[in-house]
Amino acid sequence: MSPSTVWIVVIGAVVGTYLLKLAGLSVPPALLKRPLIGRCVELIPAALLAALVAVNALTREGALTVDFRLAALVAAGIALALRAPFIVVLLVAGGVGALGYVVAG
Repeated sequence: MSPSTVWIVVIGAVVGTYLLKLAGLSVPPALLKRPLIGRCVELIPAALLAALVAVNALTREGALTVDFRLAALVAAGIALALRAPFIVVLLVAGGVGALGYVVAG
């Protein structure tokens, strides 16, 4: 990819992000006070984050892959279910991921 193409993509992403933020700010407050819409707005960030985590944990080069990253994700989920502090969740997930990487190669 040429440098000019990269800059076009970066500038396009910046403009798109700005317009999306502007669209979100232009929503009338009365619309957000509706219970269903308010609940959806609250859940969208969590859903997007979950989708990003799932894609990063379960795919490699566009193909579905089950490897040590899934084990690290499951370990983090178990630590969260046991109400471990967030730093412990990170350490558990990192440890399981590192161990899986060393074992699996």
